[in-house]
Amino acid sequence: MGRSWECSGDCADMSSYMNRCHSFRVMSGCWMFYDQPNYMGHQYCFRRGEYSDYMSMWGSSSWVRSCRMIPWYSGSYRMRMYERDNYMGQMMEMTGDCDNFMNRYNWSHGCMSCHVMDGHWMMYEHPNYMGRMWYFGPGHYRNFRNWGNMRFMSMRRVMSDWY
Repeated sequence: MGRSWECSGDCADMSSYMNRCHSFRVMSGCWMFYDQPNYMGHQYCFRRGEYSDYMSMWGSSSWVRSCRMIPWYSGSYRMRMYERDNYMGQMMEMTGDCDNFMNRYNWSHGCMSCHVMDGHWMMYEHPNYMGRMWYFGPGHYRNFRNWGNMRFMSMRRVMSDWY
């Protein structure tokens, strides 16, 4: 039997704990796992359940390096999405999911900056909630350089039924 380690909150650097972890169990909540320390790199969302071989899900040999719990939220959802960096270009105020910015708003390059006013959101690199994902909590995001200059093509709310 392997080692056991329990995390009940955010952990910016799990390298020493998870250096050879191949499986894990989420006991409660909704968590973002990162393949780099300090909440950097690729992000992966995990809900309650057992993950016997998470590395095959990631499609790489990356180890979990940091994690954070997405806070439970039951209020309204509101985000302003912008077509360009620094809140430039066309703006749309969102209160619900959007499976394709290109089709719905004719934004061929997707969303390039946003202001999350209420709620917690997941953004995806491709339409229909596909591809790499990123978590956005309340705050200002003037550009997405920290996310590899991504252009997000779809987004959805992190809802209570995810927990």
